[in-house]
Amino acid sequence: MIDSIASAPWQMWVTLAIIIVTIILYASDRFSIELVSAGSLVALLLLFKEAPLLNEAGKPLLSTEGLLAGFASPGLIAIMCLLIIGQGIFQSGAMDLPTKYLMQAYEKHAVLVTIGIYIMIYAVSAFLNDTPVVVMFIPLIASIAAHGNIPASRLMMPLSFIALMGGMTTTIGSSTNILAAASFKAIAHEQIGFFDLTPMALILGGVGLLYLATAGRLLLPRHANPDAGQGERESKQFIAQIDITPGHPLVGKGAVSGLFPDLPDVTVRMVLRRGEAILPPYDDFSFRPHDVLIIAATRAALTSLLKSNPDILDGLMAETALDVEGGGARSRQLTMVEAVVAPGSRMIGRSIAQIGFHYQTGCTIIGIERRSRMIRAHMNTIRLEAGDVLLIVGPTREVQRLRADRDLLVLEWSMTGLPALRHARSAALIFVGVVLAAASGLLPIEIAAFSGALAMVAAGSLNIRQASRAIDRRIYLLVGSSIAMGAALDATGGARLIGESIAALSAQFGPTALISALFILSAGLTNILSNNATAVLFTPIAVSAAAQAGLDSEVAVLTIIYGANCPFATPIGYQTNLLVMTPGHYKFRDFLVVGGPLILVLWIVYTLAAPIYFRAIGAL
Repeated sequence: MIDSIASAPWQMWVTLAIIIVTIILYASDRFSIELVSAGSLVALLLLFKEAPLLNEAGKPLLSTEGLLAGFASPGLIAIMCLLIIGQGIFQSGAMDLPTKYLMQAYEKHAVLVTIGIYIMIYAVSAFLNDTPVVVMFIPLIASIAAHGNIPASRLMMPLSFIALMGGMTTTIGSSTNILAAASFKAIAHEQIGFFDLTPMALILGGVGLLYLATAGRLLLPRHANPDAGQGERESKQFIAQIDITPGHPLVGKGAVSGLFPDLPDVTVRMVLRRGEAILPPYDDFSFRPHDVLIIAATRAALTSLLKSNPDILDGLMAETALDVEGGGARSRQLTMVEAVVAPGSRMIGRSIAQIGFHYQTGCTIIGIERRSRMIRAHMNTIRLEAGDVLLIVGPTREVQRLRADRDLLVLEWSMTGLPALRHARSAALIFVGVVLAAASGLLPIEIAAFSGALAMVAAGSLNIRQASRAIDRRIYLLVGSSIAMGAALDATGGARLIGESIAALSAQFGPTALISALFILSAGLTNILSNNATAVLFTPIAVSAAAQAGLDSEVAVLTIIYGANCPFATPIGYQTNLLVMTPGHYKFRDFLVVGGPLILVLWIVYTLAAPIYFRAIGAL
């Protein structure tokens, strides 16, 4: 070991220093992730450009192309494409129906539903690749967070961690297991059985779940959603109007205890029936054709109403209906925006009917907010005042043109796209197809994800601009630079030297010490290298160390697999951590705070339980 250290190239020590400094800067959050990632990459590029490592033929072991190869990594491409697919699912509203049923159950049994979802994630991850499992459940977990008024940061990290723990349960649970088993078969000509990983994995998984439910729950951050600051403005009550036409979904629907179940979070201020105003309370009341409803609701409530029952759109401000199907459906993505009636506007003193807003702009005013007093009047008769806030819906292109309208002050922050509900079914089919293709092995996950992202745009579930916004530059630079660090550590011999050194030292203290050392070594480096690289790189080291210590080589390889499936301490440890990083609004150090102790807990449990288990089955 001393000879190995003495013969190690000085570039290895510089590489280790760059990696350590990078991790410290990531954890400090003093500089942005993008800046730190780019800085570490530049340092490695300069190092191996000015002082290249040469092989016996005199050629560089690690070229500039090799360091930059991570930015074209299939794994990175898969992550970017999966983010686009997730945006397509959200934009199309494809998860609204299952989420609706889930939320109904959640409102009655919140804790049981949440626990049930996490158990399902653990079970499914045992047989499917972790990445598509996490992609599948991110929208559901996000909905639970939104409906339960829970910060997403409290739920997203457990989603990734539980999927990872479920993935170590069988040989097909993750690509790490498959690669390590294949490497072990090539080296030792022995086969790891399908369920050989299961008993210890269930013990580790049980302890991990207990940790996340107790100490881990206390350590989870409470990052507010960046949109949470809009709470005050989202609480504004807009006055809107629904005309009940024959065949309208509200015909015959009545009130229960004065409230209307079909109009959740909406206050019915007045119903106009044949010129007569009907005011609350609405006991023994049901809607009839030709009724006119004057309602008050927040923007979020109106959006939810349009999503849950699009047919209501036809009666919302029914001076004219939005032509949502005409003119080329793909070009008419609906957008909602708020605009203030400007001082001196030609709209002041005129009613919406007199303005002819839809005919002039192609958009429709669906709500008015006026703080000075409560309005109970037919929408077409309300005369606008300076400072009135109008809630406007229209095709994206027409809404953007409102910026040039001097009669209105468009509030840019309020411009959001509405789910393209007509594309919900196709988006759901594309999503299911990607998951099945990747999980079954029919296509590599990067090809399945790329095809799915292309299909989302081609089918109109989202446009090019929305797809480009779904790509997270932090993840792109983070993954690309981490792959470069792993390649440098491998090429300089740093990873192998660390593994052999710890294995040699622990072997002096017996099999239990060796097992413990291999686990923590594998678990530690899987957070820097990729878990696949860790498993493949250390499988031969584990076999060699086991032979020196008189330990069954399969026990050593299983230990490497368990450790390599513990990338909990950094977001770069595994794709699922990167996938939840953006929706959970996490910082780099959040994974250290929550995932670091989890690794230590699992290490201690494995050190105590593994010798007992392996002795019981005669492998130790």
